[in-house]
Amino acid sequence: MMWQDFVFMFGSGLSVVFLAPTLRDGSARVPLGTSLPSMAIGFVYTATFLTLGMTFSAAGSFAAGAMWTLIALCRSPTSRRFARATGLDLFARDVQRWIGKRRRGQPIAEQYTPIDSPNDS
Repeated sequence: MMWQDFVFMFGSGLSVVFLAPTLRDGSARVPLGTSLPSMAIGFVYTATFLTLGMTFSAAGSFAAGAMWTLIALCRSPTSRRFARATGLDLFARDVQRWIGKRRRGQPIAEQYTPIDSPNDS
């Protein structure tokens, strides 16, 4: 076990601690130009540390990359606009509703509503 492994793990752990308030603050806005490169660097470092046999450093870098991923998803000024523009928010609500119905044991056919033809009225 190399002492450097623990130093890198400690540094990554500190970055996760320092990023936590940003994730908890609902009014925080972090541009994607900041969060996406930081996220990518965290995951590249993870792979690099794994190839060097530095498991603890890799775990710390992965945690930092995951934290930046959450910040990109939750605290980007464009995240809500992107979700609305692409329909991801509607898709997420549909999936939640479908899972809720499945948990209650309702048959799949009941989740669909029949379309009445204009002549039925």
